[in-house]
Amino acid sequence: MSETGIYLYAVARDLPPGTVGGATGLRGAPLSQVAVGRLTAVVSEVDLAEFGEEGLRRNLEDLGWLEEVARTHDAVVHLVSEHASVAPMRLATVFLTPDSLRQRVGEWAESLHTALDRVEGCQEWSVKVVVDTTAQAAAAPDGPTGGQAGSPGAAYLQRRREQLGAQQRAQEAAARTGDDVHAALVEGVVASRRLPPQDRRLAGYEGTMVLNAAYLVSRSGAEEWLGRVEGLRARLPRATIEVRGPWPPYSFATLEGTG
Repeated sequence: MSETGIYLYAVARDLPPGTVGGATGLRGAPLSQVAVGRLTAVVSEVDLAEFGEEGLRRNLEDLGWLEEVARTHDAVVHLVSEHASVAPMRLATVFLTPDSLRQRVGEWAESLHTALDRVEGCQEWSVKVVVDTTAQAAAAPDGPTGGQAGSPGAAYLQRRREQLGAQQRAQEAAARTGDDVHAALVEGVVASRRLPPQDRRLAGYEGTMVLNAAYLVSRSGAEEWLGRVEGLRARLPRATIEVRGPWPPYSFATLEGTG
């Protein structure tokens, strides 16, 4: 019989007993709740041959395995977030015994309560802004050419300088667009986090990503905030503004150093 460990999905505060009863996690294992004071760890049993140290070393290199585990992990976090403020845990946070789980959650308790205070009553939204700087550069008015005829080589160099200048101006205008969108959306939110642009080849977008940000928005203020997004779309027709969510507060409640 294989050894099992305890996989920790999330820690919630004041989660009613029996909330996850009947729900399942990884590999169809039943979810359960482990209370530590006001905090509740949401867990399931996992096979250590797969989720133990050696198994994880091998499986974390498998993108298909990672995607499947991440999808189930996220589904559990979403389920818990519907009932209480939740701090999602890092993927593949595994304990060997219930006692070691309780001890660690107790050690994290102060940081967890601080994080849960921050995200209580809030949801996370993602915003990405992409601008086609190539089209903007092509549409930009030419800079001064001097109005004098010259050799073909000089004319080519002048055109090249004008093209580079137009591209530079388009990039600067695009960056300002990202800054303007962020400045408009950050007003009134609980917290925000600007992230590096996604790799174009992996994310599959065309153009320049000038904003990749997460916003922690109160549930009561979400409708107004989303209306602000629509206003920006109307005002900035050349920018593609993508909004996704609402999600549990992954960017604002996950504790560094867990796992």
